[in-house]
Amino acid sequence: MATKKKIITEKELLSMSEDEYMNEDQLAFFRARLEAMEAQLRHNAGQTTETLRQTQLAPDPLDRATIEEEHALELRTRDRERKLLKKVQAAIKRIDEGEYGWCAETGEPIGVARLLARPTATLSLEAQQRRELKQKMYND
Repeated sequence: MATKKKIITEKELLSMSEDEYMNEDQLAFFRARLEAMEAQLRHNAGQTTETLRQTQLAPDPLDRATIEEEHALELRTRDRERKLLKKVQAAIKRIDEGEYGWCAETGEPIGVARLLARPTATLSLEAQQRRELKQKMYND
């Protein structure tokens, strides 16, 4: 029986040198974080389904309107989370393929700090800023 390897802490992750970038410990850390995000997103989706199923119709029009607005908000939130779930699953796949942590545009490291803030990031901060600047220029 294989023993489960201890996942490093965020402090240990941040104290590692640049030449240890995306080593086995770092990849295990981010996999665990992404898998926890995935589990939470799936749980939230299940809760929404259950909540919508159990809702009673209210005879009062104002109560009914409030319930419908709450449902609409809940569904918008779940739609955003569904999109995030796809990004989380894609990030886990990048770990499996050995591409996680590297900018999809430049091939440079995305950086541990950026991945801590946004574990699904596919671009380095500089590449993301360039992309946003282009979008702003062409969308204005």
